[in-house]
Amino acid sequence: MKSVRKKKPVAPRTAQNTARHAIMTLLGEGPVSAKDISVAVHLPEKEVCSHLEHIRRSLHATGAVLEVTPPECRSCGFVFAKRDRMTSPGKCPVCRNEAINDPLFSIRGLPEHEPD
Repeated sequence: MKSVRKKKPVAPRTAQNTARHAIMTLLGEGPVSAKDISVAVHLPEKEVCSHLEHIRRSLHATGAVLEVTPPECRSCGFVFAKRDRMTSPGKCPVCRNEAINDPLFSIRGLPEHEPD
């Protein structure tokens, strides 16, 4: 018979230390890529992109805006200005090169919170 270890109860995250809160804090500090956020918050990049989409929608109520610096081809300089997706494109539609700078994200107009 195997010995069964009892699992310790896991305390739920509070509103101050959720993944989205951590991402919003990073976005408030300046432009960052989804890869940088992924490393800092310890989440997969695809999951970060879905959080960014949700943050974009939820910021509307506060009057703040999620600013996106569009990705750019390093080879020919093509800028993906009309791209709505948060993920980085696979290759350039002009030169077919895969060397593309990642989009950068930041928050503009976020109201400052006063310390308690």
